[in-house]
Amino acid sequence: MSKKHIYLKVKDHSVSGEDFELLYNEALDMLETHPRPSEEQLPKYYQSEDYISHTDAKRNWFEKAYQFVKSIALKRKLNLINSFSFSDKRLLDVGCGTGDFLKIAKENNWQVSGIEPNSNARKIANGKTGNFVFDSDQLLKFKPQSFDVITLWHVLEHLPKLENHISIFESLLKPNGRLIIAVPNYKSFDALYYKKYWAAFDAPRHLWHFSQQSISKLVQQQGMQLVKIKPMSFDSYYVSLLSEKYKNGFMNPFKAFWIGWRSNLKGKRSSEYSSLIYIIKKT
Repeated sequence: MSKKHIYLKVKDHSVSGEDFELLYNEALDMLETHPRPSEEQLPKYYQSEDYISHTDAKRNWFEKAYQFVKSIALKRKLNLINSFSFSDKRLLDVGCGTGDFLKIAKENNWQVSGIEPNSNARKIANGKTGNFVFDSDQLLKFKPQSFDVITLWHVLEHLPKLENHISIFESLLKPNGRLIIAVPNYKSFDALYYKKYWAAFDAPRHLWHFSQQSISKLVQQQGMQLVKIKPMSFDSYYVSLLSEKYKNGFMNPFKAFWIGWRSNLKGKRSSEYSSLIYIIKKT
């Protein structure tokens, strides 16, 4: 058994207002949300019009900015998967939301499949992909070694059965395939600055909170190897905006930009950016 102690006490700022603890898992250098909601309880914590990844909303300046930045990020994600040489170009995007990444990948000759548990988001995504997005149950129905690339863009932290899911992804990858995981980094400057108000803790929707060491150890346990880490430099600004709201009751774009900029500057020196993309292959 790994030693665990309370790292931080946090609040669910966006849905329930409930209090949670983040427990430090010494063996994995990872934080765990406690108490962890059951799989039956989890959906109620996503029931909010403000849960932005489940809509294509542009109701205010914040949502418009989010969708604009998302369009830039999509091109970067596409460039990343296009940097690999695969003949079949079979892609699985887990937690694909409203399907924008699958849509742009399909337009660039990828054979796409998606997993999305939220029925409203799944319906939107199927409209963009020609009905290639499925409920979570489909994950166990794909044939082994079906995919060249499996992506999880800010999804791994939501999955209740962490090690089990990583094992499934390993089995679904072709021998030379790549697993791409993007998650927040609790060792970034903006996380250390905002502490309990850091929006990327997002308890209890985020069940796990990763460091570079924890991702490396988790994938090694499942017969894979971390080969490269890339920054997601936009995330520090978005997360800082929300963190300002949680800390002070309103979004201060000037303060958020300053903290986001400082986080990226420090990330250049330490590699501890607000969010990181991990590129993983089978060993």
